[in-house]
Formats: sequence, C-alpha cells, structure tokens
Amino acid sequence: MTGQSAQTAVPHEIEDLARRRAEARAARDWAAADVLRGEIEAAGWKVIDQGLRFRLEAAHPPDLEVGGRTRYGSSESVPSRLHEPPTALATVVLLADRWPEDLARALDGLRAHSPVGTQVVIVVNDPTPEQADALEGEPAPIAGAAPEQVWTSAPLGHAAAQNAGIRRSTGELVILLDTSIEPTGDIVTPLVEVLRDPTVAVTGGWGIRSHDLRHFDDAAPGDVDAIEAYVLAFRRKDYVERGPLDEHFRFYRNLDIWWSLVLRDAGEDSPHRRAVRVELPATRHAHRGYTSLSEPERERLSRRNFYRIIDRFGARRDLLVESGVSGRKGGAG
Repeated sequence: MTGQSAQTAVPHEIEDLARRRAEARAARDWAAADVLRGEIEAAGWKVIDQGLRFRLEAAHPPDLEVGGRTRYGSSESVPSRLHEPPTALATVVLLADRWPEDLARALDGLRAHSPVGTQVVIVVNDPTPEQADALEGEPAPIAGAAPEQVWTSAPLGHAAAQNAGIRRSTGELVILLDTSIEPTGDIVTPLVEVLRDPTVAVTGGWGIRSHDLRHFDDAAPGDVDAIEAYVLAFRRKDYVERGPLDEHFRFYRNLDIWWSLVLRDAGEDSPHRRAVRVELPATRHAHRGYTSLSEPERERLSRRNFYRIIDRFGARRDLLVESGVSGRKGGAG
C-alpha cells in the first residue's frame, strides 16, 4: 500500500502521516484516521482517498515572491495584526481584482473625505494586468497614510479575500467597502458614532428586513435585520470573537446577511444586538460583480450561499426585528 501524491514537493513528514492514516483506515480504526487527517490538514495539506490509496494536494496555493512583494496563497498566510491593540479609528477594506476605474473612484472619495485615523487596506486579489498596473508604485495617501496593499498569488473567494484584508486591520472598527460605492463625504464618522452604542453590532448605508429569513426587502434607515455589503461596519473585537468570515462563501452575495446575523446573535433566549442602517454621503454605482454575470449564473452562485444561511439560521425567527426579540431591549454589547 503506497501513497501517491499529485505533487513532488510534499514533505516527507506529511507523506508519513498519510501512510499511517491509510493503514488506520485499512484496519478500520476510524478514530485514529480522523486524528491523522486533522494533522495533515493543520499542516496545510489535504488527503484525497482513492480506494486504499491516496494522493496529497496543497490545501491552498503557495505564497510567492514576485518583484520583491509577497503574494499570499490564502488568508491565513497573511500576517495578522488582530492580536495588537487597535491604533486607528477605523480600517476600510476594499477588494481589487478587476475594474481599476471603480477602485480609483472609491479611493478618490476616501482620500477627499476620510477623517484622521482612517486606515485603508486594499486586497489585490489576483488582479487583471490593468488592475495590477494601476496599483503599482506608491499610492497617494489617505488620511495621512498610504493604503496598505495585500496581494494574492491566486484568486481567493470573496470571504477569504475579505479575511485577508481584515487580518491587517488596526482600527477599532472594520468597514467593508464595495468599489461600487463612491464616498461624497465622510462615511467613517457616522459609522463610528452608531457603533458607540453597545446594543448595535453592525451598521452601514444599506439594509434589509425579512419576515421569514427567506425573502428580504430593502429597508429604510433605522433598525434592520441585516446590513448589505456595499458599506458594512463592525467592531474589530467582534470579528476576533465571532469570525473569521466563512470562506465557503466564494461569491459575494448573501455573505453580508450571514455575517450580520452572526454578529447580532446572542442566543435564542436573549435580546439580540442590533443592525442599524444609517444615511451616508455616498453614491451607489453599478455593482460589476453582479452585472458582469448572466442571470442564471448569479442565481446559481447566490443559491449556494443562501443555503449556508438557512443551515445556520433558517429556524431563527427570533433574530428578525419583527419578532420583537431583537432591537432596543439591550444586547450583548
């Protein structure tokens, strides 16, 4: 019984773990096999069974050095600052892969209006040549500091790319900003003010409500069930406690609903924290991640993500504003 690997660079110790796991499976020692699989996966590899044989693959693309810059193959490869005390007012995270003009528009708005203490992190997610060219060189500062860039070596899914950027955050708040949004004024300060209220878990410029956790409608400013990902703000400490974002969300749609509910959830018998939509000085342009796909493809990808919400929260009507359990009764803080 020998192991087969799809790559020649598999470390000897990983090959040994895989062989021992194959032997445990042959002996029907499933507990030992599970422990060994865990060790293999913790080391960044995955084992693919083929009858009594196996092959090994890297769990994610490798980190690469390109032109003196590290390109990361996974969010976990990005050096984290989350263990450090916050030093900024807020961190704005943007994703850049295509459409450099959209990113430039969003950055220009931040540059013109962001208050002192705003950190900007751009995740350059396996960019097109046009986007890469636009980001070469020293970017113009925002709130007195150059935006930090995190480059990837291969396309990360939406949640993984967001996690990569959040790991570099130094702000007390994290603001996920879609590049379809053009700030026309200070969008940071209103979000900071809302999150001073400990009963609020998440806030942003667009929100939705539901009566059944299956159908969602646009909501007016005030208490909502979830904040949409155009502008979505939360406390960094909550991300440390409740995150990271589930990286099975490779497409962006419905991740915002899932994360809003994760942040708000205080248990079925407790008053939940709130999601609050606030008016922001910003213009919403076409969302290219949506308009660039055909309707069938959008629906296919969205449906897959929506099942993740249903799996975790499908029976949790108590999380809805209409239930009376969420809202102004208090919360986890």
